Amino acid sequence: MPLAEKSGISLFLPETYDIVWSLVILVVIAVCFYKYVMPKFQAVFDARAAKIEGRMAQAEKAQKDADEAKKKYEDQLSQARVEASKIRDDARAEASHIIADARSRAESDAAQITENAQRSIESQQKQALVSLKGEVGTLATALAGKILGSELSSSATQTQMLDKMIDEMDADSNK
Repeated sequence: MPLAEKSGISLFLPETYDIVWSLVILVVIAVCFYKYVMPKFQAVFDARAAKIEGRMAQAEKAQKDADEAKKKYEDQLSQARVEASKIRDDARAEASHIIADARSRAESDAAQITENAQRSIESQQKQALVSLKGEVGTLATALAGKILGSELSSSATQTQMLDKMIDEMDADSNK
């Protein structure tokens, strides 16, 4: 149709052969796009999706491993605390046992030292008393001899006189 014959809306509508050839070209382009371009895009999208899913699986596995490691660590920490508490209690019990043993040994050593000192004092006291009796006896005999004017030569008389004098001294000191 010539251009002058067209009026109104028909001016904006293309010719039928233009529509047909445009559709043919569009179909050819669409077929080529779906046959050659679309599979490549699909392969890229599939690879990217597989990569993302693989990384998500790795992340989930890593999270699971981390949770297991954390649980294992917490269990070990709990066991270590229990063991430390047990060791501390054992150490306290052993320390109190050692202190009690040391205290009992010190008390027995002190008792033994006191007993030995007591025996030593008693022994020294007896020795001093024997020595004193001998000295007093000799002095008493010499004094009695001077008082009486003669020597007491008989040992029986000396002994009897000494014993009597010591008994009197003991009686005086006990009063």
